[in-house]
Formats: sequence, structure tokens, C-alpha cells
Amino acid sequence: SLAICTTDTRPKTAAASFKMAGKRIHLVGCAKGAGMIHPNMATTLAFVVTDAAIAPALLQKTLNDVTRRTFNSISVDGDTSTNDTLLVLANGEAGAPIITAGSKAHRAFILALEEVCQSLALQIVADGEGAQRVIEIEVRHAKSEAGARRIAETIATSPLVKTAFAGGDPNWGRVFAAAGRSGVKFDPALVDIELAGIPVLRRGQPLAFNERAASNKLLADHVALVVDLHAGDAAARYWTCDFTSEYVRINASYRT
Repeated sequence: SLAICTTDTRPKTAAASFKMAGKRIHLVGCAKGAGMIHPNMATTLAFVVTDAAIAPALLQKTLNDVTRRTFNSISVDGDTSTNDTLLVLANGEAGAPIITAGSKAHRAFILALEEVCQSLALQIVADGEGAQRVIEIEVRHAKSEAGARRIAETIATSPLVKTAFAGGDPNWGRVFAAAGRSGVKFDPALVDIELAGIPVLRRGQPLAFNERAASNKLLADHVALVVDLHAGDAAARYWTCDFTSEYVRINASYRT
């Protein structure tokens, strides 16, 4: 993992396992990435190996589904490059039967692969260039998953939102504005927003809250941001980090 690092400050590894037909199946992964991180992965390099037996076509489909919820649901700076890879290699050396689509073993494999990929993805966000904290964005009760995801991604890539979190500023207006310019139609009079578990907007109206207490909560290593549209049953989750002056320093002085 160290050999592939660039502006990373630490290596990124993850592992998971499950039992199948009396055999233990292992998955181990490593990754690099700290800047230019955004779907579709940008400068991310990630490698997962497993001793499971699974057909290439099913493995590809499984990886595509897991990637959408993990590596393609993170953003450090909204920027991308042409150099990225997420590779899964399976050799079947565990000696267990081949995993078939829709089986109990397949479901267990999906969970294990998602555990590894999500851990690696969140380690990348936490190690984002100049990052102080991870911001977990959840959009609830949208009309469609695509719409929820689009809103979450727009919030995640908003420089004003990311700098507000850098300074511990409970600026719900920046969050609301980013959601509004996402291109997804919703009724602003129905929207609730929570910052670090503190309700700040209810049905489109600002709520009174202790700004000092909210600011202190926003300075945690991992901060939750919830936007509830009250428009449907779909949801999406996305992870990003704050923007700090250190990010500017790194990218003003780092020459590729």
C-alpha cells in the first residue's frame, strides 16, 4: 500500500471474511488516494484479493453494484484524472464451492466486499488533502435514488459547504442552496436539515439552536449531515471532507 502512495499521509488497508460450506472466505484490500477523488474514482487505486471461487461475470456485476455505494459515493475535491483502477482478483483457493448469483453465499460475499470497499473509500476521504473531518451526507425521502444521489453529490462538492465545515460553521443556508441548485425538483417548504444531529431547518423554516454547541459538534472527526425532502421513499448516502487552507497549500506547491 505504501508503494502506491503519493500525497497520502498513511497507507489504507481493509479486510473481511465469512464462512461458506465450512470454509472461511477472506477478502483483503489496499488503496491509495488523497486528492483528485470523485466519481468515477479519479486518482484512486484500489486492489482487493479473495480466495473465493466466483465466476468473472458475477464478480464484475457484484463489484459494479458495490462500487456505486462506496468508491463512487465519495468526493474529496470534485476533481478527476485519467488514472484510476479498482481491481478484484479471486483465485478460489479457499476450497469452497463456486458462489452462485442470489445464493446465501453470494449475499455474504456482497456484504464482505462492501465492508472492505467502504472502509477503503472512507479512509481515502479521511486522508483527503488537508482534510480535518469526514462529512457523511444522507438525503432521505426523495422521489428517486438518482435524485437523492444528485443532491448529496452537489452538497458534497460545494466549496462553500466544505469550507463551512472546515471552520465549524453551522451554515445550513449553504447546504440548502447547494441542494436547490442540484437540478432536482423538490418543494423547499417540506425540507428538514440536521447538522451533527441538531435540527436547524424544519419544513423549510429555520429553527432556533445553540450555534456554539453546534459549532463544537461540527469540529468532530466524523460529522453527519441529513437532508430530508419528505417527497418519496428513496435515499442516498455520500461522503466528503472539509476544504482547508492546507488543501490549497498542497496543490499550489505539488507539481505532477
